Amino acid sequence: MNKRPFISLTIFSLAVIGLAALSLFKNKNHAVLLTDNRDRIVSLAPDITEILFALGLDEKIAAVSSDSDYPPQAAQKNKVGTFWQPNIEAVIASRPDLVITQWFEQQKAAADSLSRLGYPVLILKMEKIEELFTAIQKIADAARCPQAADKLLNDIRNRLSAIQSKCNSAKKVKVLWVVQNEPLRIAGRDTFINEMIELAGGENAVGTTMQQYPHIGTEELLAGAAEVIIQSAMKTDNIEKEQRAAENFWGRWPGLPAVKNKRIYVVNGDPILRLGPRLPQGAEIIARCLHPDIFKAGT
Repeated sequence: MNKRPFISLTIFSLAVIGLAALSLFKNKNHAVLLTDNRDRIVSLAPDITEILFALGLDEKIAAVSSDSDYPPQAAQKNKVGTFWQPNIEAVIASRPDLVITQWFEQQKAAADSLSRLGYPVLILKMEKIEELFTAIQKIADAARCPQAADKLLNDIRNRLSAIQSKCNSAKKVKVLWVVQNEPLRIAGRDTFINEMIELAGGENAVGTTMQQYPHIGTEELLAGAAEVIIQSAMKTDNIEKEQRAAENFWGRWPGLPAVKNKRIYVVNGDPILRLGPRLPQGAEIIARCLHPDIFKAGT
């Protein structure tokens, strides 16, 4: 009996099965070969960690970056270095089926190294709100939980729409979002923070800039005539102390409308600066600073 056709058929069948067990996941930087197994996921960024938890993937998270502190359950996960300095050895020790990273250079270097070693890596770019939505969908596709993504995206969009609707009829407020005081650095118009300011019924007090988060001088600051100044707290355990320090710092420009009218706000920046599932919460924090009459306490 000639066994060669049977052997050929077996090899063909195994090849088909093998291909069926793999999917080619394309993103901006990589074409990543993913296996059916998604039981151990490693996150190299706090915002990615938040997305994984929001998608209900808690039990599949093998490790996270050490700066992943939300939700509180993230503290119980193994750590694999910081956002800026991923620890490749720790990632490998986590035996990941999938590693998810941001596209920044330090993260991409780690991702490239892991890819060369044969680990499936998904690199995400999240600099604008629409890119966040795309990232959520890509993570859900990779983790095979599309229904969870649909539910999460609908929730985020509906909550953002509700905030925007509240602010539509209000007068636009000129806002300065401060990244750091000395030297003075602010969020420019080509940023997701600017998108959130506009969604919350505001307008960036600084015009178009070459950089996303540029330094500005006194002349630009005064020309912008910001009516509201917002900056994120360095630590959230003593925001009142940071509020007093901010008021003292900005007191050197008494002619600024925001200073004159005592509209300087130090806020918990994590829901705003981490472009993730808490986006509606971040937008509402900004909206309450801009339109306190609309967003009264408890509403």
